[in-house]
Amino acid sequence: MSQLHALVTYVPAPFAEKVLAIIGDAGAGRVANYSHCAFTVPGTGRFTPLPGAKPFIGVQGEAEQVPEIRIECVVAEEHLDAVIAALRSAHPYEEPALMSWPVEGHRK
Repeated sequence: MSQLHALVTYVPAPFAEKVLAIIGDAGAGRVANYSHCAFTVPGTGRFTPLPGAKPFIGVQGEAEQVPEIRIECVVAEEHLDAVIAALRSAHPYEEPALMSWPVEGHRK
């Protein structure tokens, strides 16, 4: 049995469907006989690009606010590296925020 991990990321709203499809194709969101399972919530991303940043949105040194979608899903451990690589390739940001952690007591 494989350890399940929770994965959370934030993506500008217009890119959410693309990121969801690509990470689902890579193995995220597989639950029993379902694929591409995820939970999404709208919110506001806030950041200030520092010197050396190459922001997709915003200008160095200026605070920015962007409508974003929080994407949450589960990923079997054997798919985690591929899913994170797919997320990075599909995400428009230079360095996407993402978090993952093992889901205790849950195995696939």
